[in-house]
Amino acid sequence: MNLDEYTEFDAVALSDLVRKQDVSSAELIACAEDAIARINPAINAVIRPVHQDRDAPIQDGPFTGVPFLLKDLGHNFAGIACTMGSRIGRGFVPKEDGPLAARFRAGGLRPVGVTNSSEFGINGVTEPVAFGPTRNPWDPTLSPGGSSGGSAAAVAAGIVPMAHASDGGGSIRVPAAWCGLVGLKPSRGRNPLGSGTSNDATSWVSAQHVVSRSLRDTAAALDVTSGPLPGDYIAMPRHERSFLEELKRAPERLRIALMLSWPDGPNVDEDCRLAAFDAGRLAESLGHIVEEIGPRVSYDDMSDLCRDIFLPSLAEGVERTSAATGLPMGPDTLECQTLAAIKRLQSLSAMDLKRDLSKLAAMSRQVGAFMADYDVLLTPAVSRSPVEIGRFNPESYPPDSITFWSDEMSCYAFSALSSLTGQPSMTLPLSETAEGLPVGVQINGHIGDDATLFQLAAQFEAAAPWDHRRPALHAAAKSNGTGLNPFTEKDSARCLRQSESLTR
Repeated sequence: MNLDEYTEFDAVALSDLVRKQDVSSAELIACAEDAIARINPAINAVIRPVHQDRDAPIQDGPFTGVPFLLKDLGHNFAGIACTMGSRIGRGFVPKEDGPLAARFRAGGLRPVGVTNSSEFGINGVTEPVAFGPTRNPWDPTLSPGGSSGGSAAAVAAGIVPMAHASDGGGSIRVPAAWCGLVGLKPSRGRNPLGSGTSNDATSWVSAQHVVSRSLRDTAAALDVTSGPLPGDYIAMPRHERSFLEELKRAPERLRIALMLSWPDGPNVDEDCRLAAFDAGRLAESLGHIVEEIGPRVSYDDMSDLCRDIFLPSLAEGVERTSAATGLPMGPDTLECQTLAAIKRLQSLSAMDLKRDLSKLAAMSRQVGAFMADYDVLLTPAVSRSPVEIGRFNPESYPPDSITFWSDEMSCYAFSALSSLTGQPSMTLPLSETAEGLPVGVQINGHIGDDATLFQLAAQFEAAAPWDHRRPALHAAAKSNGTGLNPFTEKDSARCLRQSESLTR
């Protein structure tokens, strides 16, 4: 199998080929490694290779023998370094699989590399001091978003069909939107968390899943990963049917709320607003009822609450990583905005956190009351088109400043709400700009009702397919030669040296 053939298949299809013995897993691993060598110097998405024994036994599952990439943030795969996108993570290697890692392995996935992440997932772009910026394969002068920017850029560029990602305020959905992918943040408690340098406390706002090119891969991955563990802090019962089956079920006539802007929020780029508007018209053509309306939630309250709920888990993750590596917290090991966020947390009391949790519960109920009249909330996936590399570089912020949060959230104004409420939220690459850049839309459902999102998304995918689109920088030979300036050899070598030094 050559790279042109490899990149035409999604993960489910590649697994079918392995089971039929039309191709071996070793051949797929070779293709992924070839793709990394060919395209990664231009985008800096994979910061650390994971060398597989191509002839090793593979587990039989929905993704038997399929190459996979792990985000450098809480992936919890035993024996694979995970530096949390940070210099303080140098030398950290999980000793045992976390629950999600174990399920990915059981599904047959084979890790071939680790992808770039912003430091501890704190930024909405992927430009960590430790590894340098990841570039968007649609235009390498632009960011792929964050914090799962490395995973999204790698999947969009054809290195693998699907990659691990995580989301605490939009970190799956924003990169998916800017890179032209499917990105699902499952319902709170749908996928287990907890182990290593992450723990169940992050499940207030965080979720782990994947980014992929196909809706089918995203559904099959949720079939593999979902379901509670005994004693889970927040547990969502396993869905009665497989999510792959849900893709084949037509939804009832849905009531869809279409929200195009926040009355008190940042401006929304016209391309982003128009993509959501067009998706609403598409939904109407499919027989659904669409009303332009949104929940009456204060944008500033939502933004501040998401930040202050996220901070405790960030600080604990830093402390756990420092304890695991023996490296002290300070300006030589952490970026200035991470230190500023920890300093802010230290100024808050236990009563402040209790008030924030009460606000979270109240906001969830407020949005729940609004959603009682609707099945789906449809919004732009992001409020801005991809920003230039360096626009939100972590070194650009002054010490002790946490303005990065509000500055960056102006790009993804619609994603934090479902992080706070626990609703399932999915980005779909339904549109594109006049320049050919992807533009995503976001659909949110009732908490626990991930199935309706899959059913509606399947209708959208059939009516407005996106699989034919390919970025300018792509592993397939026929996608190259557009004349865009890739990463220089000097930049590529520097990132490789940094990656190697952090894994010693």
